Amino acid sequence: MKNIVIAAGYATRLYPLTENFPKPLLKIGERSILGRMLDDIDTLPEIDGHIIVTNHRFANVFKEWLRTVSYTKPVTIIDDGTETNETRLGAVRDLLLALESCDVNDDIMVLAADNILEFSLRGFVDFFREKGTSVIMCHHEPELRRLQRTGVIAVDDGMKVLEMQEKPEKPVSNWAVPPFYIYSRRDLPLIRECLSHGCGHDAPGNLAHYLAEVSTLHAWPMPAGRFDIGSLDSYREAQERFS
Repeated sequence: MKNIVIAAGYATRLYPLTENFPKPLLKIGERSILGRMLDDIDTLPEIDGHIIVTNHRFANVFKEWLRTVSYTKPVTIIDDGTETNETRLGAVRDLLLALESCDVNDDIMVLAADNILEFSLRGFVDFFREKGTSVIMCHHEPELRRLQRTGVIAVDDGMKVLEMQEKPEKPVSNWAVPPFYIYSRRDLPLIRECLSHGCGHDAPGNLAHYLAEVSTLHAWPMPAGRFDIGSLDSYREAQERFS
């Protein structure tokens, strides 16, 4: 299984910290945001490689970072060639670039690089193996305004996804979907053809939404919290909480 990390965003809400530096490499305590995630994933025997997709503006920063760290699985940095927020490829196109550039024909775990998880992804991988389908992550979100800004799913008693909404005015449930997915190799042809069938390209949830309509997905409830670092205030809070 390949671990594909999408790190190509332009975090304008964290300026000036991220004006010339990628958000995933910001330090929280002694480790970067990305480093904390990879420290866990690298221990999973199912993972045989890490692919990090970044924009051209920060590609050299990631390559320099790579010289300072050591992981048991090989790490590949993919430069998507973009230099501005206006010309970005979007998460789905970045994923397709990774699949093509690295000739991936395996199960893939796809993650956004700007979150700190308070649990191991071991359980997520075990859930994928148990269900035998592509899987997404979910968590219970009680606040309507938060549900209206994210993906929301309806599931059956076995956590099979019945419906997925993107930023719904009237959510079908309180199950929100964060940007963490494992896609089966059986779904790779659907992923490679998704854009020609109307899949949006900007957010990682666009692909999950598309696959929910044309394939079978199950959803794994997060066993603990996650910390989404999206602003200067949340970055400072994360430093206080995890340092």
